Amino acid sequence: MAKKKDKFANFLSDISLNIKESAYFFADYKLKNVSDLKIFAEKMKEYESKGDTYVHDVIQELNNAFITQIEREDILELTMSMDDVLDGLEHTASLFEMYSITNEDEYMVKFVEAIRNCTDEIVKAIELLSSKKLRSIREHSIKIKDFESKCDGILRESIKHLFQVEKDPVRIIQYKEIYEELEEIADHCQTVANILETIIMKNS
Repeated sequence: MAKKKDKFANFLSDISLNIKESAYFFADYKLKNVSDLKIFAEKMKEYESKGDTYVHDVIQELNNAFITQIEREDILELTMSMDDVLDGLEHTASLFEMYSITNEDEYMVKFVEAIRNCTDEIVKAIELLSSKKLRSIREHSIKIKDFESKCDGILRESIKHLFQVEKDPVRIIQYKEIYEELEEIADHCQTVANILETIIMKNS
């Protein structure tokens, strides 16, 4: 894109930064008791609502735009895929509140750390896209895919461990759902990486 960012570059940057901020909040928030869960879920809902506003703005501007720096379909796909990451984080926070889970285990911590790392790479990639440094994006998309691959392994380990140590069938269902939701967020991050690589191929 031009040296001065166009409005879509600004939108994409705002969306990516909101995802990163939400992922860091998710990772760093300390759950001590059940009342903390409500605060946690409400704050994640605020991030998600802010993200929805950005999506609405992008769609509105795409409807009005005559020419875009990259194809409008790619802008929309990239917007929606990043929003999926945020929706997943918000939904996971709501599961913690719904099931009154205040003790995250080692597998949840590993998942969230990988997702947080993914959002770091997404922000860097979007910045490169904004400055039209397309070839440099691939390094970050590869890192995102590596983190997603680690989450596949974490999911297998976590579910295996869960069935070995947990005797309460309700707890098994709850924890399994959270593990799977976290892995799905990593999948959404990989989708962002795939769309970025498609944009690189189309515009290089």
